[in-house]
Amino acid sequence: MSGEIVSWLVHNWIEITGAVLGILYVFFSVKQNILTWLTGLLTSLLYIAVFFSSKFYADMSLQFYYVAISIYGWILWARGKKVNNHNEELPVSRTPKKTYPVLFAVSIVLWIIIYIILKKFTDSPVPVGDSFTTALSIVATWMLARKLIEHWIFWIVIDLISLALYIYKGLYPTSLMFLIYTGAAVWGYVEWKKSLVQQNG
Repeated sequence: MSGEIVSWLVHNWIEITGAVLGILYVFFSVKQNILTWLTGLLTSLLYIAVFFSSKFYADMSLQFYYVAISIYGWILWARGKKVNNHNEELPVSRTPKKTYPVLFAVSIVLWIIIYIILKKFTDSPVPVGDSFTTALSIVATWMLARKLIEHWIFWIVIDLISLALYIYKGLYPTSLMFLIYTGAAVWGYVEWKKSLVQQNG
């Protein structure tokens, strides 16, 4: 029995390491810690390999976007917001109402484009779900980089759907990670709402 466990750990070390770093990534993002972006970057690099081997091609491609957005988010959070000629931490804010139609339109367009690519050019077993979560993840991560509180609501939806997909594909460490992600997204929303209230006095 112990031999089988060791064998499984050796065979799945990339996914396990990525899952651990992914959980740290969410913890740091809830705490608004800049290490969010370092752990996110490392998680993405590992999951390029995990998703390629599991034929989650849209999710694999998404990791390249995450690498880029991690650098973007790192710069934004490090730079902060200029107030009275000095930089302060980037504050949590609400998504402007005029931004919602743009986010909705971008999500739909991305979903359609990614679905068509998966359907025509890959052997993805779950093109609808894979393309949907990928499209929303692109939008949600951009919102995280800008510290828009509503990105947590996006992640609750994304994580629940992803959890079902990864269980279906037998990616159990990743499934556990997304179960934790779902709870963390709820926690993150609550914590960021407290920050928003404190900022507004």
